Order: sequence, then C-alpha cells, then structure tokens
Amino acid sequence: MNADTQVATERSQEICDQIRRWILRCTTEAGSGHPTSSLSAVELMVALMFDGTFRFNFEQPEDPANDRLIFSKGHASPLFYALWAAAGKIDPNELMSYREFGSRLEGHPTERFSFTEAATGSLGQGLSIGLGMALAARYLDRSPSRTFVLLGDSEIAEGSQWEAIQLAAHYKLDNLIGILDVNRLGQRGETMYGHDLEAYRDRIEPFGWRCILVEDGHDLEQLAQGYADVNAASDQLGRPVMMIARTVKGKGVRSLEDQGGHHGKPVGKDAVADTLERLGSSNDSIRGEIKRPGAYQCNPPAIRTSKTIQYSIGDKVATRDAYGNALNRLAAKYPQMVSLDGEVCNSTRSKRFRDEYPDRFFEMFIAEQNMVGVATGMALCGKTPFVSTFAAFLTRAFDQIRMTPYSGAAVRFVGSHCGVSIGQDGPSQMGLEDIAMFRTLQDAVVLYPSDAVSTEALVDRMAENDGIAYLRTTRGKTPVIYNNDEPFQIGGCKVLKETENDQVTLIAAGITLHECLRAHDALSKCGISARVIDLYSIKPLDHATVRRAADETQVVFTVEDHFPEGGLGEAILTSLSDHSTPVHCLAVRNRPVSGSPEQLLSDQGLSAAKIVESVERWRNVSSKRSKRDLASPERNALN
Repeated sequence: MNADTQVATERSQEICDQIRRWILRCTTEAGSGHPTSSLSAVELMVALMFDGTFRFNFEQPEDPANDRLIFSKGHASPLFYALWAAAGKIDPNELMSYREFGSRLEGHPTERFSFTEAATGSLGQGLSIGLGMALAARYLDRSPSRTFVLLGDSEIAEGSQWEAIQLAAHYKLDNLIGILDVNRLGQRGETMYGHDLEAYRDRIEPFGWRCILVEDGHDLEQLAQGYADVNAASDQLGRPVMMIARTVKGKGVRSLEDQGGHHGKPVGKDAVADTLERLGSSNDSIRGEIKRPGAYQCNPPAIRTSKTIQYSIGDKVATRDAYGNALNRLAAKYPQMVSLDGEVCNSTRSKRFRDEYPDRFFEMFIAEQNMVGVATGMALCGKTPFVSTFAAFLTRAFDQIRMTPYSGAAVRFVGSHCGVSIGQDGPSQMGLEDIAMFRTLQDAVVLYPSDAVSTEALVDRMAENDGIAYLRTTRGKTPVIYNNDEPFQIGGCKVLKETENDQVTLIAAGITLHECLRAHDALSKCGISARVIDLYSIKPLDHATVRRAADETQVVFTVEDHFPEGGLGEAILTSLSDHSTPVHCLAVRNRPVSGSPEQLLSDQGLSAAKIVESVERWRNVSSKRSKRDLASPERNALN
C-alpha cells in the first residue's frame, strides 16, 4: 500500500468510526431502531460514497448524471442518515432527533428527507425501483448515472427481487449495481444461506449478472478492490453487477457481534459506553468528500400539441381501446410519458403505444410487483409512467403500490378486464377488488369512465395530475355518449338524466352506467322518474352533486360491477353518512362464474331489468309503509 492509499484508508476508517458513534448515539437517544443492521454495512457504504465510486453534485441535486443510492434494507436508516451527516448534509445534532415526532429522520426513509431516492422499509422493493432508475438513465436520458442498491440478505428471499434480477439482465443494465450485505442474521434467526457467499453467487450469476465477492466486508482494502472491480464491470456492457460481501451484524459492539436476538433493538447502555470508549472521542467534525459526476448535457424532448378526440355519439368503443388511443394521442403533449405493461399489452391496448413509440415502452412481462417498482423509479426520475395490466393482477402488487406515495412518485395505473362483465374467462380474471384497493390510498385518484370520450379525457387528466391515480377500463364495447369536447375533471361527475320530479337517483360508472340509462327509460314507462349520475370520479367524488340528488329524490341506488366492500356504493354511503335519504347498493354479491356478460350482470342484479326490479321493490315497500302510516294515526303522531 502506497502512502496516499494508506492516508485515504485511514481517513475512511475515521469516518467509519464516526458513523458508528452516530448510529449508537441516535438509536440510544430514540430508544428504538435497528443499530445492528446498520453497523454491518458501515464500511460497505463508506467505501462506496467517499472513496470515489459514488458521484453526486450537491449544487445540482436534480442533475440526471448524479448517481443514485437506494437503501432497500430501509431499516438501516441510522446508517443512511449518518452517511449524509458525514457528507455534511445533516447537522450531527439533528441525528439525535431520529424517530421523533415531526423529525424528517423517520424510522424508515421517506421523501420527507430530501436525499431519500425512494421510500423503503417494506423489504424487497429497492432493487425494482433501482431498476426503474437505471432504465430511465440508460434508455431515456442517455445519462452516465449509475444506481446503487444496498440489499439485505434476508430480503433477497422476496420474489420481487428475482423479478428485478431477471429484468435487469434482460435490459442489459450494467448501470445497476446491487450491494448485498450478507450479515447472516435476520429478525428471528439465521437467513436462508447464512454466510455462504457462493450460494448467492450461484443463484444470481446464472441470470446474467456479474458477481463480485468480498470475503470481509469490513476490510476497506478489500472493499476498495471490490469497487474497482465494480467500475471495471461497468465497462463490460450488458451485465448488471452484484457485490456480495460477508459482514458481521452488530459490527463494532463486541457483545453483539454475530449474535441473534438483537434485531430492531437499541444497544444496551453499558455496551454503548464500552464501544464509544474504544472508538475514541470525537467532536463530530470528520467529513467525507463525494466526487461530482462528469459533464453531461440533457436535452429534454419538446412538448407538442396533441391531436383532438374524434368519436361520434353512438359509436361502440371499448374504454380499453380508448385508453390505447389516448396514450398515442397524448404522447406528443407529454414527452416524458412512458408505458409499462405486464405482457398483456394486446389486451390492455397499450400495444398501440408500443408500436408507435417503442423507445418509450417497457415490457415488464408477468412480474407485476417489479413493474410497479420500476414505474416508481421512473417517476422519481421525472418520467410520467402509465402502468397497465388486468385489474385483478394489480392486487398482487399492492405492497409496492401503497409505498409509491411515500416516495412522492406519481404513478398512473390502468386496470382492464374489470368486473363480471368480462364474461366467460371467469373469476380469476375479474377485477372486483380494485376500486377498494386504490380508494384506501391517501390522496389517490380513482377514475372509472363509461365511454371513449370520457376515457381519453381522463387519461389526459391523469397525466397532468401530480400524484398516484387509477383508471378502470372495460373489456366490452360501450356506446359513446359524450361529445368530443365535453370537459372532464378529477373530482367531477355528470348528471345525465334529471327533472324536477325525480323520485329515484341512480349512480353508476363504467359498464353499469349504460345499464342505468336503459333502466331509466324502462322506469319512465312505469311512471317512475329517475335521475342518472355518471360518477366517473369515484375518488375524489363530487359530494355537492351527490348530496343535492339525495336532497331532491326519495332514494339513492348505486350500481357497480365490483364487490360491495370498498366500492362506489360505500363511497356514496360515506358521502351521505349524515343524510336521511336511504341508499341501496347494487353490487357483485354472488360468487362469480363463467358466462356471457349479459348473463353475469343479470345474475348479480346489475342489468337494466334487474335495476328496474330493485326500484319497483323499493316503490312497493315504500307504498305499503306509507299506507300503514296513514292507517295508524297514533304511530303517525309519534313520528
């Protein structure tokens, strides 16, 4: 080792010691956290960030050339924050606010801390998000940026990790580098492969990755050679890199090193005092330097005017077809728009975008969890991702979906093949939980258009909306009922049929709106006047219009091709929770089976004829009740 290298190594060791002191002090102050998981990766991260491999320009934090660092093992947040303190971006005193109410230094990183690339902590998601960032850098920005992902050996058991590993090799992303912290111990005991580095290599390398083994992940010289190999591997186009390092959980605290039973617990005061004494005193002044990336010029594509919508009233067009048309039509208006699909693009109709804009379409194959993570990574790189698949298949990625808002990622989801109206394919393909799933997400937008015009307009609104949004499309063709210039806004609805003498309000969206329109005509012949509302924006919904309808009619019926729990009906019930007008929810209540769309809608009580029957039953019951009240003056007086 030459003199310069020795000085650099000694400096790095001083930073490691300082970071260990901060980890112990902040978790002790908080009385909680994951110090042992943080301590195992100290040298791994210090060697990465401060020895020249990682590059970041603090004067231009949005520079596409900046490298990105994701802590997939988000519970190692004490290390994450301490690293940025060592970089001079956090006052060491602020570290002592770790996990306090109101502190930006939360138990697991979220967007509230500005250097967090993505919210993590729900294990198994970081590599997919990193994959999305690497895709954006390589294929969209043409940037030299690299993405580094710190992985825990426990979370490597997650299937989403292997989805990401396969896709990274498929897309030849040599700008994606995983750093696997093999500390042997999980939350309840030993991990699947313990300290067997070769076991991980033997599984990852056949997928097309280059694996670099580091026998001692606390030896700075070995790590320097390992990162030199990482940099060399980046010159071998097409192979993502995985550094696999043997580490010791709790490293630096002698009584805890490589010992189970301490995960997620602060270190005891005696052990902290002993460790701090061995590490020596510090005035918190030690800092590391992060190198800047090389010069890079990004020329964003120009925004152009999109074509106008062109349909005719009465045209039969499936809303999934209109979605595909909208992507193509709006691509010029939103040059950062990208489309991701789970090998069903011919069904979701995103195939049209793929054929027209192949450089902006990314096939994610049948790996929905990874697809959502990739979209999150792309959104955090300034892209406008639309994720499409069957609505039923999005449910398996709900963990990834629910995490996107904590990263501040504006991802747009589109679920096709919704409800029993898809027909003969049967219940495995029927999205019947999707509205409920997306309604649970804070500030999420949930849209359900009924025709081609409203679909195209709402795709436009989704693209310009800065947040998570979901749009539900229908498999079968439905008639166009709106003029091409009809305006649609998030949070709105359309009153399609209305008189001053309306007795009944019918509220629906999507396929059942058309059943309600037919029911309206049949009810008119029976002497019942019905108001019909297209609640195309289920969340947020137009409370004022809904409440006015409840004020002006005697009863409200909601009609939806979705399970009753969490759907459109429950949204209306919540809106009218303090209202006296009764609400009847028609929804999918029988176990779905195969059959024609018409048979299935009828079986569930959602066809026009069945809606009419439900309203007539209400009228008959109401009429009998009124007669009883008139025949009983005493009861009438009590009321």
